[in-house]
Amino acid sequence: MLGGGGLVAVNVYASASENGSGGESARTSDGRVLAAGAATIYCPDIGTELTDVPDAARADVDKELAQLDGQIADAYQRLQNSAQAVQQDSGFADDAIMNPLKEKRAATIDRIATAIDRVGDRPEGLDSLAGCELRDSGNRSGDGQDGSGQDGNGDGQDANGQDGNDQGQGGDDGQNGNGQNGNGQNGNGAQGGNGPVAADFADITTVQPNVQNPRPGADASRGSFTTSCGVNANGLFNSDNVIVAPGVTNGAHHFHDYVGNQSNNAFASDDDLANADTTCENEGDKSTYYWPVLRLQNGTQEQDAGAPGGGTEGNAGEIVTPKQVTLTFVGNPRDKVTAMPRLLRIITGDAKAFVNGTANANASWSCTGFEDRQLKDKYPICPDGSDVVRSFKFQSCWDGQNIDSANHRTHVAFADAEGNCAGGFRAIPQLVQRIVYDVDAPSLQDGGRTSPLFAVDAFPEQLHKPVTDHGDFINVFDEDLMQSMVDCINSGKQCDSKDGAGSGSGSGSGDDEPQETPTPTPAAPSEGSGNGDQGGNGDQGGNGDQGDTGGKDTPEPSTEVPSTDAPNTDTPNTDAPNTEEPNTEEPSGDTPSDDAPSTEPAEVGTPTGRDEQPKVYTTSSASSAPASLSSQSTAVAADGNAPSADGSTEPQAVTGGLADTGTNLWPAAAGGTLLIAGAVLLLRIRRRAV
Repeated sequence: MLGGGGLVAVNVYASASENGSGGESARTSDGRVLAAGAATIYCPDIGTELTDVPDAARADVDKELAQLDGQIADAYQRLQNSAQAVQQDSGFADDAIMNPLKEKRAATIDRIATAIDRVGDRPEGLDSLAGCELRDSGNRSGDGQDGSGQDGNGDGQDANGQDGNDQGQGGDDGQNGNGQNGNGQNGNGAQGGNGPVAADFADITTVQPNVQNPRPGADASRGSFTTSCGVNANGLFNSDNVIVAPGVTNGAHHFHDYVGNQSNNAFASDDDLANADTTCENEGDKSTYYWPVLRLQNGTQEQDAGAPGGGTEGNAGEIVTPKQVTLTFVGNPRDKVTAMPRLLRIITGDAKAFVNGTANANASWSCTGFEDRQLKDKYPICPDGSDVVRSFKFQSCWDGQNIDSANHRTHVAFADAEGNCAGGFRAIPQLVQRIVYDVDAPSLQDGGRTSPLFAVDAFPEQLHKPVTDHGDFINVFDEDLMQSMVDCINSGKQCDSKDGAGSGSGSGSGDDEPQETPTPTPAAPSEGSGNGDQGGNGDQGGNGDQGDTGGKDTPEPSTEVPSTDAPNTDTPNTDAPNTEEPNTEEPSGDTPSDDAPSTEPAEVGTPTGRDEQPKVYTTSSASSAPASLSSQSTAVAADGNAPSADGSTEPQAVTGGLADTGTNLWPAAAGGTLLIAGAVLLLRIRRRAV
């Protein structure tokens, strides 16, 4: 029931020195004096310890865990507001803050144990986790410019790249000397003193390429499925977390961006989520996607400036709306994927990784044009013309049984380095979130005064470290759309939820002339993002099987003869010349037709960065065309053919109204008219002869 634990940090800035006018400065648990520096309070993270909580006790335990987070946040604020008292009296922190915090934690931990004991076995060893310690955070001031900027992050990659800074606690010199002129902004950092600081940033051009992907095996699922849900332009924010702290207002103590499901708050039930509105272009996707907002430290007073989770907890500054959000589900390099269960919950990254350690840290930071190099514990400084990129890769293995777990982690897992899921776990589509921001590089030399620093919202005690970034996802896909996603990925296609099944990134009309395609945002070469040479320009007739692969992980080539369609105007499709005599009978609704389909576009969106080609549906009205990708039996490409399960195209039955079939009716009508006229003329001749 108990797992490995971590510590939770609370930050306080003291301006005293041993020879100051006040009393002795506060000391850390190992006796070091916090001279002109910052202190943190380390508390064991109870939530990570509880790996097996009975379902009947889950709601009570979640609420008590949220209480623990609230107690730490309160202690953090008390320490910030008591810097002078701490300076003057070395015992103040223990007497007024540390000991009361321990007592509150002990009472809450006892309630957690009691709740579990009512329906199962009482957990052992929790009582010993109530105490917290005052320690040095590593955010020391007083060192001026030395080590504060891009040259102060230690040993290059060892400090600023991959897990080399000892969680930002002063390890590898990465966090030392981060003050600007002694105290940085408002006391060793922006956001009222709890970060970020200059040493939290690194120049992306100094980072070596470090992205590696496993080589796909013979049974790999090489496809991808993209859903478009906007950028939260409507400004849906709250500081709840319905996964980790259901039923608790301000359970996150920081604000989230939300896209997709529009009913996500702490009190949303499964039914609320299932019946909600969605910002996703395909309404079959009502999933909820959320992550901490990004803020500029420019002094802007946002709507939450005086609210819990916002300014009162150190999350201050201008909230930045993303420039672009891409939500892509990809396959597994070793196996086919299976459908995610409805209402599956996944969190990736660790909001408390600054003190818990990096075992669960998973967010990556980079810049457009440099995405083959990723930072885990630094924010990127991007060159002119390049945007900040924030990305998450979610867990891609599922235990096959549970949609959640006590610590919200053990029911899902990451594949190993080769792409294999552990025994008993099965591969599911992996959500990859890519969020792009148009923000200027901060001016580290003056602490962000010329160009502001930026940082993600965080638990106040986590000091806004980039390593604490995280993302959350709840699967509320329509089951048919989820199955279409699985089929697409397993068959090696690149699909978009707005298109027909298998239409993918090659959404061309089959015209001889290439279509103009928007210039794509530069992406990491290792992610297989290409320019879609085979798709989107009409060469593939709209099925897009070869599109956007970037020359990597390309499906086996089709053995079918490539389409040589003429431009799709008002003429019949000439895919395969018909050598039979023309049929002059009135066509039946059950007979395949070679007629050109209606070119009126269905009411579905056009993928960003893709050709704006109309999608044609064999329904009675183009306006009623299904947006769901599950309607693969009726969706047809612009050449009038519907993709089959294997990506090939087959003639479809005509099921439209008179306008759709008129070009077939006129030959029969004309023939009938001539026949009648001939009969009348013959009858008149015979009458005259008589």
